[in-house]
Amino acid sequence: MVDYIGDGEVLDVLNTPHDGKIKLEVDHNEQIITDENYVTYPSSYEVKKYGAAPQKQLVLTFDDGPDETYTPQILDVLSKYHVPAAFFLVGINAEKNLPLVKRIYKEGHEIGNHTFTHENIAKVAPERALMELKLTRLLIECVTGHSTILFRAPYNADSEPTTPEEIIPVALARQQNYLDIGENIDPEDWEPGVKADKIVARVLDGLKKERGNIILLHDAGGDSRAETVKALKILIPMLQKQGYHFTNLTTILHKSKRELMPEVPKTKAYYIMQLNLVLATVIYGVSHFLVALFAIFIGLGIIRLLLMLYWAIREHKKEKKLGGFPVLEVYPKVSIIVPAYNEEVNIVSSLRNLLNQTYPNFDIVFVDDGSKDATLEKLKEAFSSESKLKILTKINGGKATALNYGISQTDDEYVVCIDADTKLEQDAVKYLIARFLNAKEDENIAAVAGNVKVGNRVNWLTRWQSIEYTTSQNFDRLAYANINAITVIPGAIGAFRKSVIDEAGGYSSDTLAEDCDLTVKILKNGYTIANENKAVAITEAPESVKQFLKQRFRWTYGIMQMFWKQRQTFLNPKYKGLGLWAMPNILLFQYIIPFFSPLADLIMFFGILSGNGSKIFTYYLLFLVVDAALAFIAFFMQKEKWTDLFYIIPQRFGYRWLMYIVLFRSLRKALQGELKTWGFLKRTGNVKDIATNP
Repeated sequence: MVDYIGDGEVLDVLNTPHDGKIKLEVDHNEQIITDENYVTYPSSYEVKKYGAAPQKQLVLTFDDGPDETYTPQILDVLSKYHVPAAFFLVGINAEKNLPLVKRIYKEGHEIGNHTFTHENIAKVAPERALMELKLTRLLIECVTGHSTILFRAPYNADSEPTTPEEIIPVALARQQNYLDIGENIDPEDWEPGVKADKIVARVLDGLKKERGNIILLHDAGGDSRAETVKALKILIPMLQKQGYHFTNLTTILHKSKRELMPEVPKTKAYYIMQLNLVLATVIYGVSHFLVALFAIFIGLGIIRLLLMLYWAIREHKKEKKLGGFPVLEVYPKVSIIVPAYNEEVNIVSSLRNLLNQTYPNFDIVFVDDGSKDATLEKLKEAFSSESKLKILTKINGGKATALNYGISQTDDEYVVCIDADTKLEQDAVKYLIARFLNAKEDENIAAVAGNVKVGNRVNWLTRWQSIEYTTSQNFDRLAYANINAITVIPGAIGAFRKSVIDEAGGYSSDTLAEDCDLTVKILKNGYTIANENKAVAITEAPESVKQFLKQRFRWTYGIMQMFWKQRQTFLNPKYKGLGLWAMPNILLFQYIIPFFSPLADLIMFFGILSGNGSKIFTYYLLFLVVDAALAFIAFFMQKEKWTDLFYIIPQRFGYRWLMYIVLFRSLRKALQGELKTWGFLKRTGNVKDIATNP
């Protein structure tokens, strides 16, 4: 039961219910009640209603905001027509949109409390309800420097509450000196699927029936407030033409704005709040910057994937038209250069594999770079009488020096450089050299990159690397070949014209990515680098995280060194695909984006947990869909096992964080100084021998 006095849509609880008290008189001798008198009478809620205004005066109110999309649009509409309004803010939304809270106040609108999390105050404990009000009030005070006595209860904005669920929030708010701002015109713009015309019609119907002066709308909540914005653009000019005047709560309550939103005293607590505001504003700005940056990165990533897909498909079609291995009377001699350092586990099986190559005219130049294990002894014992194998040894100087030494010891027209732990399919060299022999004169092919696959898929880490080789390294190389922008002829398998290596000055020892550096130098000299997917090399990938990080650090830091060394090619149209695509791609997708990505990942994760990351998650999901489609195509083109795609989802998440570690170690090393070593990896010998045809 609620007793009302006065008229209007603003509520002030004067009294709350309490029980009555009766005094009884008893005749103790007779043991009977002889009389009873009421000391106090029982009472119900007593609520004063006020704020009644002439019918032609209207107040627009907006609940549930602010929203980063729709609140600015509503503010723009209000500004256009010079209409004031009252915004009842949800604290958690205000926290996410601090600049909008400032804008609402600066543009002269009133601000009220709509709880912190939009809880139904009648259904939570009183302590929780009071905390909801206090947190939002503190936030408003911190941002605007003004408090507020305006309140509207979520789910219960009726100006004449009758049930306990409707009246309890009003009474609780009054304990904190709030006025409850009700409404009598509710077009229910929050309904799913409601259109602007319907919202307008409901408002006009409420005015026709003279229900009241306060109109309830929403600037946030639900899937969209676009129809509310449309309705507002119709309602305001329409009602103004009909003689209605839009005013504010201060007018209908006959109070000043200072009374409704009193200034916070400049005490020590005030300055502490301002310090917190500065901190919150910085956090807000940084987080929104990173979210925007993440969205841009995802967009760029999608564009990159689509371009790579287009180029890869074009190159794949081009490769299908290539001729087979030519029939010649005499085939040019090819030297296979094998540098090694501490490779006793693999070296014998690797060289036996190389001797099975079907190319008709080749020899093998093995260079031991001062190994400290039994590499050289095992080799001499196994191949003491092999005429195709030349065994050389030198003082340890690094992989680049070993390659250069081996190349200098041959006069053959072509050289194939491979890693000592690599096994080649028996036709690999034949496919590589065929690209030179079948090339047109204007193609000017100087080198051919082979196709590297992981041969020891024995755990999650090696399977992840296998996916990376298929969907990133090999697929990217196929795409880059179409625009002559291959930046790495893999150390595991690559063929060169010896004269071109000599012209480029050989392998450099001033970077850890000697293969990448030589490849870029060849492109700078105007040559073409081709790709041959059928020339397959099987390599041993690191099986432990420690060894993996060691290898990838060498690669990442080496490419960083190469980029700085060859920086003059960056965005230089003279170098075509290398300068305009490959080098910017290295900088953006291998260094800049991964540098920010850990923060972006964390923001997305916590945003999803807090219910505020749906937009960025949508972008990320779109990226994953495109990425997955590319992976399927890469597997199809390279005829890989479809079952390996099972590992792609955890690979895209867990693997990336390992690469973050590699990147930051590389950046730290770049600041500390250079590093020039073999970066020896512990071998397991888990790559099986490749079957050969008799």
